[in-house]
Amino acid sequence: MSDTAPQSSLPPAPLAPPPGFPDADAAMTRFIAVMAERKMQLYPEQEEAILELFGGANVILNTPTGSGKSLVAAAFHYKALCAGRRSVYTCPIKALVNEKFLSLCRDFGPDNVGMMTGDASVNPDAAVLCCTAEILANIALAGGERADSIGAVIMDEFHYYSDQSRGTAWQVPLLLMPRTRFLLMSATLGPADFIERELTRVTKAPAVTVRSDRRPVPLNFEYSETPLAERVADLLTGKKAPVYLVYFTQRDASEAAQSLMSLTICTREEKAEIAKALEGVRFNSPYGKEVKRWLRHGIGVHHAGLLPRYRILVEQLAQKGLLKLICGTDTLGVGINVPIRTVVFTQLFKYDGQKAGILSVRDFRQIAGRAGRKGYDDVGYVIIQAPEHVIENKRAEEKAAGDPKKAKKLVKQKAPEGAVGWDAKTFEKLMTAQPEGLQSRFDVSHGMLMQVLSRDEDGCRVMRQLIADSHETPHRKKALRRRAWQLFRALLDRKIIDWIPPEPSGRKLKVNVGLQDDFSLHQALSLYLIDTLPKLDRESPDYPYDVLTLCESIVENPETILRRQVDVIKTEELARMKAADIPYDERMEKLELIEHPKPLREFLYDTFNAFAAAHPWVGQENVRPKSIAREMYERYMSFADYIRDYGLQRSEGLLLRHLSQVWKVLAQTVPDDAKTEEVVEMELYFRELIRGIDSSLLEEWERMRNPDYVAQELATDKPARPSNFDITRDVSAFQRLVRTAILGFLQDIAARSWDAALYRLTASGLSDDPEDPARKAAARKLEDAFKPYFDARTRFRLDPEGRSAKHTHFESLDDTPLNVRSVWPVAQVLADPESLNDWEAQFTIDLTASRLENRPVLVFNTIHEIGTSENADIPAGS
Repeated sequence: MSDTAPQSSLPPAPLAPPPGFPDADAAMTRFIAVMAERKMQLYPEQEEAILELFGGANVILNTPTGSGKSLVAAAFHYKALCAGRRSVYTCPIKALVNEKFLSLCRDFGPDNVGMMTGDASVNPDAAVLCCTAEILANIALAGGERADSIGAVIMDEFHYYSDQSRGTAWQVPLLLMPRTRFLLMSATLGPADFIERELTRVTKAPAVTVRSDRRPVPLNFEYSETPLAERVADLLTGKKAPVYLVYFTQRDASEAAQSLMSLTICTREEKAEIAKALEGVRFNSPYGKEVKRWLRHGIGVHHAGLLPRYRILVEQLAQKGLLKLICGTDTLGVGINVPIRTVVFTQLFKYDGQKAGILSVRDFRQIAGRAGRKGYDDVGYVIIQAPEHVIENKRAEEKAAGDPKKAKKLVKQKAPEGAVGWDAKTFEKLMTAQPEGLQSRFDVSHGMLMQVLSRDEDGCRVMRQLIADSHETPHRKKALRRRAWQLFRALLDRKIIDWIPPEPSGRKLKVNVGLQDDFSLHQALSLYLIDTLPKLDRESPDYPYDVLTLCESIVENPETILRRQVDVIKTEELARMKAADIPYDERMEKLELIEHPKPLREFLYDTFNAFAAAHPWVGQENVRPKSIAREMYERYMSFADYIRDYGLQRSEGLLLRHLSQVWKVLAQTVPDDAKTEEVVEMELYFRELIRGIDSSLLEEWERMRNPDYVAQELATDKPARPSNFDITRDVSAFQRLVRTAILGFLQDIAARSWDAALYRLTASGLSDDPEDPARKAAARKLEDAFKPYFDARTRFRLDPEGRSAKHTHFESLDDTPLNVRSVWPVAQVLADPESLNDWEAQFTIDLTASRLENRPVLVFNTIHEIGTSENADIPAGS
């Protein structure tokens, strides 16, 4: 590619390998010809790497961000396809695996591409497989034909080889796949001579490092001692936007967005363009108003605490050039093509979960590399802000420079207590030093042992050789051998493995437990859930909640939410103890003992300990009792209510991810025979809750589970729906969906969220803009309709009794089957605190629209006291 044309991985049209190109030279000629047809001229580094790969060598590609590494990877996939062998792409983050999966579907066609992440599998036996490093490591450990069929492995962001917790998964394939050729890619690799030698030793093929510091867009570095707001203003007037302001906490990023609102960022015309782009966008979460206000001013916020749809919106607006400033954490831009002209580091240290320290050279280079994008910029700018107290002291010295008395009285500010200091020398070191060398993180686990011993050969010999070949020091290898022997004895003692007479293959052991292809610790906890579900009392009224607690206990702890639960409990308990005149010291002692709610705590720990004793590959993993999803369902809280009650506005995305993970376990892992009617309704509640907050998570889930969804989406460029599927076909299942939709509507009504309730009426025909006068009028009409009820009964119940199916009455289907109807009336009795239950809300289900939308489409008709019809009907279009 030329120096002036933007470069992508491949054009959208699938690059299917033509028949008759098993010869590498012929395949390479064909690939280069296709690139020429598409007017894509290769950089020298790309050309060198592709020539080496097609020549049979392993390649370590160490070139800067934006230098076209994805195109080299695509060429390697193409070579494997032409040779009739499988290729695997792996990277550290599941979201990037999903993104790359869709990209490769466009490159090579959905039939040729599969994905495995541990959450779900799509077309897992495809010729091109996208997976996490852990999945690839499992394939390598299990060995056999599955591993031998893989001719090419692309490991993106290979510096994760040094990751403390995940490095083993990145090293294992290099040790156990001798018939495979590797492409290892990273922009921040450091010295790689040792990896070259190891690749050559294992694969018996040469390994070549293709390295270049030449960026398609050069970087200009600057150390700034100007106050941040002034520096940002200068960047805006100097046409150096879009600017990415890098913070290392979500709080700092959000507070920066608010503080920068005082700047003139966009012209009136630019603001009008942003406003037009935001028409119809829903900002209906508690934090949405803040996000919208910043965006309308030309400021985006991007961090993991935001809802995914807000982050995606920021990315889309930035790609259109509508945002001048983005305040984000250091995760912005990982795998995302967001055009950024200037990167501003607000500090040069971050907290890594254990301690605060200066950024590594690798982290610094990774973030700085986001500046400047091919096709957008001629140069990228990287600015490092000096510490605030240094800037303030310099400003004060300049003011006092002409006055000796002021200079004498000047008191310099000091760095905040506990802060990590940095200066221009720190910046110079980060800018010029080589990235840190790769460090082996190889370790042995029960899961690794189980995979290796399941091989149809002498697994003990393979395990000994694996440790001997690992990249660890001799002293560390000795410790690993001791560890492996201890684990081996534990498996024998528990009869998970047994000795057998030696077989011709060399096999001497049999494994008595089968492991899934995508076995992982997450799967081990899933096995615990399946093992424990039968121990619950199915007849107990708490059974659905206990099933939910089991699901919630095997997903990660969202620490921010749990801390807020503890804070709220402590506040309430402190007020109670003060009122009871409990002495201060005793109060403080009791407050220290408070934990977040842990339903079934003893049951969970006891059953998990028994499970771990029988399944030692679980290792240090454990259950994590908590009650977030359970609390929401027991109290039937809306997402907005939960956010407000616990002050989680900056963590909406964290809560949504947790609910999504719990729902996936409930939907995917809990067997159907364990799902009572109440459990099924609970599953629907969470699905519709998530859909109503942010449907992008459900769409991602469908992409992972359903290859047809991906194929149709790629063909139409629109979200796909299942073909030839009538959602009303299963009447009982459809009734559950209708009840969930009605209860969700009533949940919003109970919270007096009239506009949110209108969103539930998907056939309302109203604009999605909450400021639209017609929408406001409809919301007022809805409020007026329910006013007589609230005047008479104050509130309605949404506890288990209020949600009971006996209160929902569908029109009889005796005369006309549902599949030939276009509408279906339904009435919902409103259970009140006095159990009079003498009011009902009446709806019509638009069956035609429901079949089209693949979800119940509600039309609210009226609410009235049973036996009367005094209330005016709400028009169907409301």
